[in-house]
Amino acid sequence: MRFDPPLGPLLDRLHAESEAQNPALGSYFAERAREGGLDPRVFDERTHRFMADKLVALDRDKATLCYQLCRALRARRVVEAGTSFGVSTLYLAAAVRDNLREDGGRGVVIGTEHEPAKAARARAHFAEAGLAHLVDLREGDLRETLKDVDGAVDFVLLDIWTPMARPALELVAPRLRRGAVVVADNTAAFRDAYEEYFELVNDPASGFTTQTLPYEGGLELTVRG
Repeated sequence: MRFDPPLGPLLDRLHAESEAQNPALGSYFAERAREGGLDPRVFDERTHRFMADKLVALDRDKATLCYQLCRALRARRVVEAGTSFGVSTLYLAAAVRDNLREDGGRGVVIGTEHEPAKAARARAHFAEAGLAHLVDLREGDLRETLKDVDGAVDFVLLDIWTPMARPALELVAPRLRRGAVVVADNTAAFRDAYEEYFELVNDPASGFTTQTLPYEGGLELTVRG
């Protein structure tokens, strides 16, 4: 799908920038794998430095699905763990905007980002798209920033370092309304690293039902019963 300006051209530019970085990402992680000892659950200082300027944006088709799910849910309150430069956040905020245009009321996307430089650039993108008023971007460790998300949550996107996926969901879970949807990225590509997350969403006592959608890398779609 295509969005009207200023959002559409901004997303085109950001997706192009992210895709242009993919060869460098592939080369870096291939080199680390050859060296041995690469563990996706350990984000060491070398990787931290390399990733500092990388968008690693959610693929356009996955982000579009998130937009459509939020529209179908008539989502007003959305949580995103792993905002980075804010590409997927723009899709989520656009969905909330479009829902509010039709239904009225108030809404918000609560994002969280650990890196101040990334958060600053994300805020610039939100302003450029005219969506800043719909985003509450919180800086710092998500185990602190997501302790209080206030009212009921309709949709959650987890596009985050895999060991943080379960802590993020555990914090938000008490606020999920019945029928709320949680999406986590790359759950097939990094299935072992998501082990603790899968233990949670597959626990019958959790009230979740879940399945892995066949997008590149896998996309986990989880519903709160």
